[in-house]
Amino acid sequence: MSARRPRGDRQPDLFPRSKRPAIPLPDTHPMVVLTDTVDWTEMELQVEKVRRKKLKNAAGRPPHLRATLGALTLMAIRKMPYREAEEQIRYYAPARYLCGLTETDWTPDFTTIQDFAQLLGEDGCKLINEAVVKQAVALGLADPSVAVADMTAQEAAIPHPNEMGLLGGFVRSIAAAAKRAGRGFKNFLGKVAGKVRAAKEKVREYRLFAKSKTKAAKDRMVAQMTSVIEDINRTLGKALAVAAEQGRKLRGHAVVARRRLLELHETMAKLVPQIRHWLRTGFVASGKVINLHIPQLYSIVRGKVGKAVEFGLSWGITRLRGGFVLATMAATKTDLTDAGYAVRAVEDLAGLFGKPPRAYAYDRAGYSTENVKLLRKLGVREVGLAPRGRAPWEVEGKVKDQLISERTMVEGSIGTIKCPKYGYGRPAARSTAMMGVCGQRAVLGLNLTKLLRGVAQKQGIALAL
Repeated sequence: MSARRPRGDRQPDLFPRSKRPAIPLPDTHPMVVLTDTVDWTEMELQVEKVRRKKLKNAAGRPPHLRATLGALTLMAIRKMPYREAEEQIRYYAPARYLCGLTETDWTPDFTTIQDFAQLLGEDGCKLINEAVVKQAVALGLADPSVAVADMTAQEAAIPHPNEMGLLGGFVRSIAAAAKRAGRGFKNFLGKVAGKVRAAKEKVREYRLFAKSKTKAAKDRMVAQMTSVIEDINRTLGKALAVAAEQGRKLRGHAVVARRRLLELHETMAKLVPQIRHWLRTGFVASGKVINLHIPQLYSIVRGKVGKAVEFGLSWGITRLRGGFVLATMAATKTDLTDAGYAVRAVEDLAGLFGKPPRAYAYDRAGYSTENVKLLRKLGVREVGLAPRGRAPWEVEGKVKDQLISERTMVEGSIGTIKCPKYGYGRPAARSTAMMGVCGQRAVLGLNLTKLLRGVAQKQGIALAL
């Protein structure tokens, strides 16, 4: 037998191989079709509104709005981290075309993309979403005269909250932050070193031996841990007050660490009374803190099989006929309710398109005789609120069947934005503001995909998927 030829090319090229490939992009590539369809001028106008509102002045270098909007679009249609988005834009030709960078070597880095998303915020992404939906209506792909709405929850990427876990997390967080917050806080760590060791030992004992203890014994351990944490937090408050009086200038990580300690101190000052209320009464206090790092999160009772409660934020979802979706994030736990959003969705549509939908549907959670009157007053002719009990429907016949059918489709739209492709649920965000950005970006991804497929179908283009 002859010996096998070794793999690889040991013969060097006479001329160096070119590292600038010249490959034309097909007209049927989804990103090419999407780039040629989206109204980028309208998007830039919406971004400029946000910039004028949030920035003090226009000083500095002019922003690359077209490129960063393309990056936002790329992350909307394909869930990916900021570093991967930078790499895709730098080396993937369709992504460069989407960002309008085929004639230049410049590429936005991941910090630029993240800063742009942070600047836009949830409200800026919502404006871009509305611009895409308006374009879909203008192209005849969406019909705002028929709409349905519902509410859903956006789960946060946090562990299941429990008292001992929150208290133990507080000890770990202040120990890490105090090391970077300045010399005064290193002295603070020395003062509470014994209490920190005691707290860590109690967490270890609770987690290792809690299964063999009764509820009364576990509650006693939580009460003891709460007393230790309260003493540590009181000492932390004094250290923060002294540091504020000294007024020393901080730089770099010290500024972030000092701010983090202040946030933890304020959060724990709210959490300790809530834990004591639970130990005393057996009931969860109103506005219970469920996460130290994002204290604005709250529990949402869903009543689902296998998931009675979800932890995150509430959203209102409005679906137009044609499958395009608009989303509204609740500012607080009580900001959006089914009874309130059933009317607010119509008001938002009337403000966006100049008139309310002709036909509108919502599930029974939004039904009331007052809501029916309000919707008719707003101009909705066919009110399809699912009635409660034996109350009659406000519509009948084919109109009723049509609204019931449209109402079921909103559940499919909610399920679509929650799929891993768009990244609506459990986003990699460390604040409610960025959770809002991720939520609107997921809805934007759904709308852009709908827009892409609708335009391709109209033009008879077979997409190269």
